[in-house]
Amino acid sequence: MLKEPIELDDNVLESMKSLTLLCVDDDATTRILYEAIFESYIKEIVFARDGEEGYEKYISEKIDIIITDYNMPKLNGLDMIERVRISNKDIPIILVSAITEVDVIVKALQLHVNNFIKKPIIEQEVLTALESVSKLTIANKYLENKKNSKMQDLEAKEKYSSYQEDLAFAKELNILRNDFYYQMLDGTCTALVDFSYQPLDILSGDSYSARKIDKYRTFYLVVDGMGKGLSASLSSMLVTSFINHIIDKMKYLDNFDLYRLVHESLEYIKPILLDEEALSIDYIILDCMNSNMHYAKFAMPAILLQNKENEIIKIKSNNGPISKYMRDFQISTYDIFNIDKFLFYSDGMVENSTRFKDKLYIDYIEEDFLNSFTKEEMRERLIWKINIAEDDITFIFINKLDLVNTVIAQKSFSTNMDEIENAGVWNANVWDTITNDVKLIYNASVVFTELFMNAYEHGNLGLDSATKHRLIEEDTYLKTLQRKQESCDKKIHVTINKITYNSSDYIITRIKDDGEGFDTKILSEIFRNVKSFNGRGVFVSRSASMGIYYNSKGNSVLYLHKIKTSNI
Repeated sequence: MLKEPIELDDNVLESMKSLTLLCVDDDATTRILYEAIFESYIKEIVFARDGEEGYEKYISEKIDIIITDYNMPKLNGLDMIERVRISNKDIPIILVSAITEVDVIVKALQLHVNNFIKKPIIEQEVLTALESVSKLTIANKYLENKKNSKMQDLEAKEKYSSYQEDLAFAKELNILRNDFYYQMLDGTCTALVDFSYQPLDILSGDSYSARKIDKYRTFYLVVDGMGKGLSASLSSMLVTSFINHIIDKMKYLDNFDLYRLVHESLEYIKPILLDEEALSIDYIILDCMNSNMHYAKFAMPAILLQNKENEIIKIKSNNGPISKYMRDFQISTYDIFNIDKFLFYSDGMVENSTRFKDKLYIDYIEEDFLNSFTKEEMRERLIWKINIAEDDITFIFINKLDLVNTVIAQKSFSTNMDEIENAGVWNANVWDTITNDVKLIYNASVVFTELFMNAYEHGNLGLDSATKHRLIEEDTYLKTLQRKQESCDKKIHVTINKITYNSSDYIITRIKDDGEGFDTKILSEIFRNVKSFNGRGVFVSRSASMGIYYNSKGNSVLYLHKIKTSNI
């Protein structure tokens, strides 16, 4: 059974329902699958059984988007795309293939294929690709219909301007890539990875990305376009988009190389830069396995590191600003075995004036970083000190946690309804030994109940949201749970840690189930659509804690509460 339709922006969804999609595949089962997936989103679906028929359908019908298999009789997908591109350079195309050969990928890129999907087909990946290319189609249709009277009316009422700004900002957010949206770093170490992105205007000169390269390595990018306005924003977004594109290819081919990433992105952006224009960029790799940080810093503010002795270490830039005349660059390595916290940031943060006369935030950033256990605490201190944001402010805050030596309670529970109540009582008893703050204890119990229930019904029993809602409507939900739990020998494991930092205690609770996990990327949809029923428990949990973080598999969640408060 297909999942419920993913939530889309109303403007995008309305426009998608006016589009015609050409699906080219020689496999009948795949064509049936496409029809089931796309029928809720697209006005009309046109099918073809091979590349030759697909090209004929493209010529004879008004097609807006093409999704095509690569390996087909008569005419393969790339050959068909090559014919299409002769007459249409802009129509969005999604290529589906089980082949990972470099020459296939290179040719596809040369033909300006907009998106790749690897077989076997996964519904969520197909829908994400469709949403992405639909935005291109919508933009092209707008340009064609700009003189339409309705759009002119919107322009006159300033509605159009607001809509364009929303689209521009949405485009910027799509360019930024965050593989750690409510996800912890959980390789050989456990770390909380958090981000603060505060553009001064819609057209931001700052951008960032955080990418998971493999189990042990993560990549962090911070870009600052020197100057303001459209030119700086375009340069920043172009280079960020290109870097993410290169990373995607390297991950696909399993051949990530930092030197080549820096080199290719510089060669890409240098001809685009104006004569007097410059960019500042941080390229940073954290390697938890080898306890190393590899970096190429181009005229960016110093990285701040905090070691286990609570000393601040500053890592300065090892390269000048990027200009069209730059030739060589340097990559350096730093041992991070003794490092607990990291702060990467743009200069808009440190060059901001503060409420203190003649002082810039650079005078306070080290102290605030030292006193902050989480990104939110760092952000609160920043906001309190600055008068008003004078430039784009971007920072990435990473805190490695000691979850081995700080355990204060742990227990495993069977997967049955009686244990849900037992687990709640056990958790409450632990909190009674920690604090007598009634409100805090209540919030902690709300989060525990919601996430423990998720581990029970979604994790170990495997009930997805759509099935749960159907069972509730049929009044068979409780009976189904009882039947499923009878044959379930999986456990739910709870561990509670207490980490003392400065004058505060941070209670960290981890709930892990033995289930298959889930794709945590769907959390971005949940938090953008908080009024929908799906995911309300996760949203409530985030609101009643200092943050929730899933592991990469999606079967373990960690959340925080702060006991004692200290002065900002």
